[in-house]
Amino acid sequence: MSRQWRNLRGFLFFAGPSTFAFISITIVSFIGGVVLTFTNWNGLSNTLSFTGFDNYTAAIADDQFWSSLWLTGRYVVAVVLLSNAFAFAIAYMLSGRIRFRGMLRAGFFTPNLIGGVVLGFIWYFIFSQGLVAVGTALGVDLLSTSWLASETLAFWALVIATVWQMAGFLVIIYLAGLTALPGDVLEAASMDGAGGLRRLRSVVLPLMRPSFTICVFLAIGRSFMTYDMNLTLTGGGPYGSTELVAMHVYQKAFVSQQFGTGQTEALLLFVIVAAISVLQVSVGRRREVEL
Repeated sequence: MSRQWRNLRGFLFFAGPSTFAFISITIVSFIGGVVLTFTNWNGLSNTLSFTGFDNYTAAIADDQFWSSLWLTGRYVVAVVLLSNAFAFAIAYMLSGRIRFRGMLRAGFFTPNLIGGVVLGFIWYFIFSQGLVAVGTALGVDLLSTSWLASETLAFWALVIATVWQMAGFLVIIYLAGLTALPGDVLEAASMDGAGGLRRLRSVVLPLMRPSFTICVFLAIGRSFMTYDMNLTLTGGGPYGSTELVAMHVYQKAFVSQQFGTGQTEALLLFVIVAAISVLQVSVGRRREVEL
């Protein structure tokens, strides 16, 4: 009994504060949010009443919500594919013996340290003025007008800015995975006559599957919850063509003061993202086992 008590005291001393903070801030807030989906609270009044499943009916019937969710799905696919491909290419390059490797690693990671709001304003200047000046001087039509004024190009501007920020974080994970690769296996492949591309395709990529699973999981979660970059770079425009689902939920809850419906849409988004993430991790883990 004394040993169990010592273990409990050790847990409460080291993990107690963080556990209490997690329960009080995350778990309690989540449960409170679920309760609010059954009310007509507008986010400001002191009174509320229960409305049953009316908010769920309104959320399902909200065409704009599903439209923004479909746009977000396209955005997530583009960001996940491009950021992981870009990050792995950089990590693979930095894992070799090149000069200024440490400085380059720090440089690629730096964009991840910049907040999304500040980063959005930086890329807003680049797309609205910087690239326009360069395109006008060089006579390049694609760059002569602001990408943010085009419904199609504004979407890709948002993708490029997000990939530029996220890739630096993923590079660190890929570098850790490349560093942990067994040297004897790589050496054996070289001795068997495998060239650089063959060794990359047949040895490195299969052994890096755990890192791919982690990076894709993180990229999916961060992409679905993009709001600050969306707000400062495009503001959802032009004409709502880049309004991602997180921005739509915010507009519904706090601007339109339909807090119950907005909270319901946020809960639906959580369920969708959780299902996609669990499916992606399970498939990734299964492929690791098959290896």
